[in-house]
Amino acid sequence: MVLSLKAILFVALHLLPGMKSSMVNLNNNGYDGMVIAINPSVPEDEKLIQNIKEMVIEASTYLFHATKRRVYFRNVSILIPLTWKSKSEYLMPKQESYDQADVIVANPYLKYGDDPYTLQYGQCGEKGQYIHFTPNFLLTNNLPIYGSRGRVFVHEWAHLRWGVFDEYNVDQPFYISRKNSIEATRCSTHITGINVVFKECQGSSCITRQCRRDSKTGLYEAKCTFIPEKSQTTRDSIMFMQSLDSVTEFCTAETHNTEAPNLQNKMCNSRSTWDIIMNSEDFQNASPMTGTDPPPHPTFSLLKSKQRVVCLVLDKSGSMSSEDRLFQMNQAAELFLIQIIEKGSLTGMVTFESSATIQNYLTEITDHNAYEKILANLPQAAGGGTSICSGLRAGFQAIIHSNQNTSGSEIVLLTDGEDDNISLCFEEVKKSGSVIHTIALGSSAAKELEILSNMTGGHRFYANKDINGLIDAFSRISSRSGSITQQAIQLESKALNITGKKWINGTVPVDSTIGNDTFFVVTWTIQKPEIILQDPKGTKYKTSDFKENKLNIRSARLQIPGTAETGTWTYSLLNKHANSQMLTVTVTTRARSPTTLPVIATAHMSQSTTHYPSPMIVYAQVSQGFLPVLGINVTAIIETEDGHQVILELWDNGAGADTVKNDGIYSRYFTDYHGNGRYSLKVHAQAKNNMARLSLRQQQNKALYIPGYVENGKIILNPPRPEVKDDKAEAEIEDFSRLTSGGSFTVSGAPPAGNHTHVFPPGKITDLEAKVKEDHIQLSWTAPGKVLDKGKANSYIIRISKCFLDLREDFDNAALVNTSSLIPKEAGSIEHFEFKLEPFKIENGTKFYIAIQAIHEANVTSEVSNIAQAIKFIPPQDSSVPALGITITATSLAIWGLALILSIF
Repeated sequence: MVLSLKAILFVALHLLPGMKSSMVNLNNNGYDGMVIAINPSVPEDEKLIQNIKEMVIEASTYLFHATKRRVYFRNVSILIPLTWKSKSEYLMPKQESYDQADVIVANPYLKYGDDPYTLQYGQCGEKGQYIHFTPNFLLTNNLPIYGSRGRVFVHEWAHLRWGVFDEYNVDQPFYISRKNSIEATRCSTHITGINVVFKECQGSSCITRQCRRDSKTGLYEAKCTFIPEKSQTTRDSIMFMQSLDSVTEFCTAETHNTEAPNLQNKMCNSRSTWDIIMNSEDFQNASPMTGTDPPPHPTFSLLKSKQRVVCLVLDKSGSMSSEDRLFQMNQAAELFLIQIIEKGSLTGMVTFESSATIQNYLTEITDHNAYEKILANLPQAAGGGTSICSGLRAGFQAIIHSNQNTSGSEIVLLTDGEDDNISLCFEEVKKSGSVIHTIALGSSAAKELEILSNMTGGHRFYANKDINGLIDAFSRISSRSGSITQQAIQLESKALNITGKKWINGTVPVDSTIGNDTFFVVTWTIQKPEIILQDPKGTKYKTSDFKENKLNIRSARLQIPGTAETGTWTYSLLNKHANSQMLTVTVTTRARSPTTLPVIATAHMSQSTTHYPSPMIVYAQVSQGFLPVLGINVTAIIETEDGHQVILELWDNGAGADTVKNDGIYSRYFTDYHGNGRYSLKVHAQAKNNMARLSLRQQQNKALYIPGYVENGKIILNPPRPEVKDDKAEAEIEDFSRLTSGGSFTVSGAPPAGNHTHVFPPGKITDLEAKVKEDHIQLSWTAPGKVLDKGKANSYIIRISKCFLDLREDFDNAALVNTSSLIPKEAGSIEHFEFKLEPFKIENGTKFYIAIQAIHEANVTSEVSNIAQAIKFIPPQDSSVPALGITITATSLAIWGLALILSIF
């Protein structure tokens, strides 16, 4: 049994990093287990499935050659939504689901964006979350714009699987090279093209002119566009422009453009994409296949989503009688059944101690009576030992007895006990095809519990002593189908220790994207409090309106009739007892309308396990549809087994742990370890004072939209991309509140609680900018902390050189800038510093390179920052400059005519 357990542990541990439980694995050069899921809102279209297959077949061969015969796609599952008609060839899914898919096919939110992209916000080399294709991209001919769909897929797969980044930069399309030439931001520099400004386009013709230099930056003006030659000879790079016929490889160390101001250089310390790929886990044991034959075609399985099947498997062993655990479990299970599980789901319940009892076979949740039947059987007394395997086996029996298949079903397993025999049913769990969500209650819950959720793609939670942890966990186990109207949304989860005879007040905003199926729930530990709830129009609900369960589990709930009023709801609770007691308030709701997508918050840690002193990153994504929500307060609450809480404000500032500014991903390093064991994560996102904004800008990490090509000396334009004008780049969004559990993670090797911050250095500065003003250089950057992105650094070291390589390869010996007057600010603040250029001689065209290190008080230094460039530029009287990468000959001079006629597709 030990060997089997080791093998399963190995598989489970490979699923630990990140939030997604991707089922992809690499065996003998072939990728198995990729899931492509179609959103339920996408209309049924057989052509869509056919085009997905053709894309993956082409991508497999392109990937095989791009990786020098190392990898290809072997087995792919396409998940058909429940909204499509059933067909005989559709199979039953196992753990495959929309919310854990590697690739999703979904309509864009609003009219912008058929650009394929990858949701990727981790560090260099870390896997992304998913690839998003729109149905329109898959059903229309985009060949001139992005290249073939198979090539686009490989570009996105490199983002998703290997954590590399784009080699272009839409915001900084040009830079001044070390050779003093203006270059397009690209890799490799062997890709040739021209730079033009389109003055005006009418019908099928455009007037162009040469790009002029900006008098302040020395770069081309903002409207300048790089148009590549259609015919190229260079083979790289796929992460710049996979649409070019000649491009079949990734940039290598020999061809990589380290100067380009792109995300690949910023995030990966100027290493090439191929270098990162070759260092990935996939390629540690993937040798090139011998011979010259192409790889075999991928095999496709069409899987049809089914009615949701959930079985609660609840611990009622003797230890559940302590610390009110049985009561709290029942309160949380009641909330799950009434408020979280969607209507139409099949739900059963099993209780277990040394043995297990099926309390309810599967019942379809259609109305009040359906869940009352299950609630009536919640355990009222605790006793006996703990046999988790008995509980799971009974859960499988409850599902099978109801003529359902365990494949694709979900089990919610809650336990507080130790169990040395849990590994005995690992093989049965794997074979069942079920998804196991685990909730560890208290510090003594079986240590192997998370292996069950890791191996099946389920959520993992840890709840400490108060009821909120359990409620938050159950609230997170919502629909996995991708149907936004089915998902329960948590607005509030607050625990309040109120002294005797005292009132407590609070508010909950209900925004216009939500309001259906809205519940206010109050729990108590001694005596039911007096409750007053008022809606935004002044309607009051009193204690008598809040209904109690017949089982007396110390909770009362009010379902708001119809749709909840938009605005601020206020509540007041009076502890009528003479002694202090713990009161909790929980508010859940659902989307107001199928056509108006609600604001959603999700959260997770960068890893599920860590060994001290590795820092972790907290991630929270706040979005409406696929659009990022900006300008809000996002707070993470991390709790240890001993009840110690760490509260972190998360940032979307593009510095420290945050990859890209204003992308709706809020991040922060976590280093405040307090002992070993399980930690829980909860995130609260709040929009206050009308500060929130919805970003309509393009997504990051996407296939580049090619404006056109130069072919035989003539510019052939693609249709213009639907652009968001600057004045419409952001939309106002009303105040809201969202709360979500980010699950649990496990820490080992940590010292006891105390100050151990000296282990972690200040964070690396990644956004240093520089410019020359007369005989001074002005710098700006985001301040790191004393400990990564927390606190204040002790001091800065700034060095300058006229040679880029001096700073990159020998920073410590470059010229030192006097920073005696520079006092570091708090982490996250914007720093500004100006110094005189001595003893350097400044002439027109003189370039300077500057970099910074932050210093910890214990003389621990950060990594060297990004290298900023500053150039002294005095514009010539004739500001026209030749095009990049093209020789001006008699033939090509026509390109620069002011009345050039351009062909448009």
